[in-house]
Amino acid sequence: LLSGEVRQGALDAVALEGVAKAAGVPAADLRRAVMLDGSLPRVAAAVLAEGAAALRGVTLRVGQPVQPMLAGTARSVADALTALGPCAVEEKLDGIRVQVHRSGDEVRIHTRSLDEITDRLPEVAELARSLPGERFILDGEVIGRRADGRPVPFQEIASRVGSRLDVAAARRTLAVTPYFFDLLAVGDRVLLDLPVRERYEALAALVPETARVRRLVVEDPSKRGADAEAFLAEALDRGHEGVVVKALDSPYAAGRRGKRWLKVKPVHTLDLVVLAAERGHGRRTGLLSNLHLGARAADGTYAMLGKTFKGLTDEMLRWQTGRLTELAESDDGFTVRVRPELVVEIAYDGLQRSPRYPAGVALRFARVLRHRPDKTAEQADTVETVLEQGGHGGDGGDGGPQGGGAPGGGGSTAEG
Repeated sequence: LLSGEVRQGALDAVALEGVAKAAGVPAADLRRAVMLDGSLPRVAAAVLAEGAAALRGVTLRVGQPVQPMLAGTARSVADALTALGPCAVEEKLDGIRVQVHRSGDEVRIHTRSLDEITDRLPEVAELARSLPGERFILDGEVIGRRADGRPVPFQEIASRVGSRLDVAAARRTLAVTPYFFDLLAVGDRVLLDLPVRERYEALAALVPETARVRRLVVEDPSKRGADAEAFLAEALDRGHEGVVVKALDSPYAAGRRGKRWLKVKPVHTLDLVVLAAERGHGRRTGLLSNLHLGARAADGTYAMLGKTFKGLTDEMLRWQTGRLTELAESDDGFTVRVRPELVVEIAYDGLQRSPRYPAGVALRFARVLRHRPDKTAEQADTVETVLEQGGHGGDGGDGGPQGGGAPGGGGSTAEG
């Protein structure tokens, strides 16, 4: 609090509630103004001096990035259609989320975390300047493609965008292409409060179809469920993560993970062997928490694929601590290495290349579903199986790198 470097995100939220109460304005109205302006101190100063009237003057401005709208999660396309009614089903691309602002010849490109990366994406700036509008804000995703047209893994995009090397050299190594799915402002019109249906009409008038995310409009979910399922299957076949289903009447809720956008993507699962576990700290002190996970290799050993402590309940932590203590072979005070006997079922979003691990890949966003004491280590999945079913996806649009840097490994090596 004293240094102003509180990292867990509570400080701004608490300050916002306090300002709203002091100024006598609804917290929701103040929150929206801060989202649009980008500065809590600036908006707070205005509302404390002028009251609610100051909030009415805060609007979306070209050149001032806003937090993107995020999607919730649905287990299936059918669940999403039931929840949303008339909707659009759009391909979910595995790239870098970008917000593109153009005012005349000036173009600025921002990441999901609002970092400016204009100089790293000249292809995107060139496309923006080629569009007929002089002032607009576009929301989209940047991906790269292989020679056969399939998207490259997310890690390659993150490396290209995060590269500090010569941009021309990086561009020769991997050209990127933007695909847009929303339009937040055009000319002097702010479109945030318009429904998806109308925003897309404006988007289609500005951006050619070749630069828009593929979509299927489902006006009557009761009759077109099969079409939506087929669209998801096609998106996966094309190498994409899945789909995002958007209610046609939904406004753009900047900075919020709303229930009117729902992402659907397949969940991969594996049975892996615990090779070691790290001692927990904080509320997990005294427990073995962060699991080192391995698959069976062809030579009879186990190839490590990553670490995770996610998904573990208190009961699961207590049980695995007892079991892994029984299997312990060495303990350096931080990591307890164990006999490779305990099998766990892991869910994960895909694979990324990793020179740190012997199989050359690491799990992305791994989490524990359950322990499998009913299975032996010989029944765990092999490295070959992992590579066959591992998929490609991650969550670059909704959970990727915040500043265009390289992505993290499969799971975490520390407990926050």
